Amino acid sequence: METMEQILFKAQTLIEALPYIQKFNSKKVVVKYGGSAMLDTDLQKNVIKDVVLLKLVGMQPIIVHGGGKEITKWLGLLGHESKFIEGLRVTDEQTMEIAEMVLGKVNKNLVQMVEGLGMKAVGISGKDGSTLKVKRKTIHGQDIGFVGNIKEVNVDLINTLIDNDFIPVIAPIGLDNDYQSYNINADDAACAVATAIGAEKLVFLTDMEGVYANPEDETSLLSVLTLEKADMLIESGYVGGGMLPKLKNCVDAVRNGVNRVHILDGRIPHCLLLEFFTDRGIGTAIIDKNRAFEHESIQ
Repeated sequence: METMEQILFKAQTLIEALPYIQKFNSKKVVVKYGGSAMLDTDLQKNVIKDVVLLKLVGMQPIIVHGGGKEITKWLGLLGHESKFIEGLRVTDEQTMEIAEMVLGKVNKNLVQMVEGLGMKAVGISGKDGSTLKVKRKTIHGQDIGFVGNIKEVNVDLINTLIDNDFIPVIAPIGLDNDYQSYNINADDAACAVATAIGAEKLVFLTDMEGVYANPEDETSLLSVLTLEKADMLIESGYVGGGMLPKLKNCVDAVRNGVNRVHILDGRIPHCLLLEFFTDRGIGTAIIDKNRAFEHESIQ
């Protein structure tokens, strides 16, 4: 049996969440779901529970998911080697076909999990309703196949789903002007969607705690990163690997109107709830200091 102290602690937790629930009521929030949190069944359940709770307390969540590790697994099983240039998968016709099939499977699994918790969800790709229009992406002039660079987001279908009380679950596949399918980097897709719908928050679930001032020093985690400091980190060369393009995406999203962008460790159970509803928050928040309002002081 719970003690009165334990019961009061639960009550205090709920009270702590109240101002954040009020602040984000009816606000659109985009969750970019990827990394190890997609591969562990318990973590999957926790993430989806968090998203459903965001919906139940009045927010309007949109999930944009990746699936790169699953795609790599299935390509390997079919004897097809995965090649990457600057973090982007070289996508020939066969790879594109497999990627679309795998992302479709991931998409519907997420929908199934949301529906299993009693919430309505619809899985789409950027092809549906011409949501994500792309052009062919190159790296320093080098062709990398069917990899799309988003040039336009049509929010009509997303808003229709939200207005009808569904959680949109979006796979990063788009069409060009000739209606050819293209694979899209999921981070790029999440930023483009968040910017186009005027999201209050964009959250990246990653395999890192956040952004470090010094990647070799685990105590240098930055809880808040202003645009100015983010630019300095990018230019300094301290940020590397997969975090560099992610951080650039975050900065672009904030500059284009997203209020706050968060980089969280998706391996932490219920990381979304810890970020959204507690005074301390976790991970790194990228902000425009002129629009800061919650959690951390500007450092």
